[in-house]
Amino acid sequence: MPTKRSYATLPTKIEKLDRLSKSLEGPEIYIKRDDQTGLEFSGNKIRKLEYLMEEALQEGADALITCGAIQSNHCRATAALGAKLGIPVYLVLKENREPEMIGNYLLDHLFGADIQRISEADYQHRRGEILEELATQLKQEGKTPYIIPEGASNGLGCFGYRDVIEEIQQQEKALGFSFDTVVVPTGSGSTLGGLILGKAMYDYPGEIIGFNIAADAKTFQHRISLILQEAIPYIDTHIPDTHIPDTHIPEADHPLFAPENIQIIDGYVGEGYGKSRKVEWHFLQHIARSEGILLDPVYTGKALYGLTEEIKKGTFDNTQRILFIHTGGVFGLIPPSTPLR
Repeated sequence: MPTKRSYATLPTKIEKLDRLSKSLEGPEIYIKRDDQTGLEFSGNKIRKLEYLMEEALQEGADALITCGAIQSNHCRATAALGAKLGIPVYLVLKENREPEMIGNYLLDHLFGADIQRISEADYQHRRGEILEELATQLKQEGKTPYIIPEGASNGLGCFGYRDVIEEIQQQEKALGFSFDTVVVPTGSGSTLGGLILGKAMYDYPGEIIGFNIAADAKTFQHRISLILQEAIPYIDTHIPDTHIPDTHIPEADHPLFAPENIQIIDGYVGEGYGKSRKVEWHFLQHIARSEGILLDPVYTGKALYGLTEEIKKGTFDNTQRILFIHTGGVFGLIPPSTPLR
């Protein structure tokens, strides 16, 4: 099995959303607070980065390259981790205009990241080429760069959320009950992919469901299937876990890895990635005032809003308990303006 470095504050706690559950008169809703994996590192990305950083350091990397949107949580977490380890971080961000110095973009600067901004078209069509060009330039300067994909979403990154299934199983024992369904926002793929990998490896009985916050369900089903295929060699070429008796190695053609079997509920992207409607902002406000929990407008706000709407529609009528994973992103609450005024 691949190994990792430990940077996140784990395990993250599980809380019941009492008022939301009662208001919906449906299944009990619980939330796993992966927004509390740290402050600078807060969110789901640090779990994946723990594995990628281990590989980077084993390869002698002295520069980190990654990419994302201008308010990328992943880029902020990478910049923070690089600052902590004394490793320069180079960010390629999707924004060709000078943005306001707010949120994660401000933090990227505070952590000392070297930032290159590119157009949306270049990001969509030439992102990989631009990252490789930057790596080549750094090699010519005598550095050993390590490229981290968008969202740390690749086969190795999956293991961060493979571990979460093990963590949930241990917490279920302490709670004295189990969850029927685990729900997570889906933005780059490997968080949902990691949970699916964990379900396969630990025979986890609960359903794993994603709510896409960009593109469409079919796009993510195929993307996650490919990420899961990338994960298999990391298992096959290492000694399997022995500390958990029921752990086993899934085959590359495991049925859970087929695109059509990856469960994603579509319909809550709204106006698009990083764009929020008034109804979504009011939902964030409602959760803040009723549960004392801050959601972010890009990922968790849309996904939990989608979950509540699906509960109202009866999608989860046969479900007793749902665990929603809060993937962080609180710094996204500081945009130029919100429609709450």
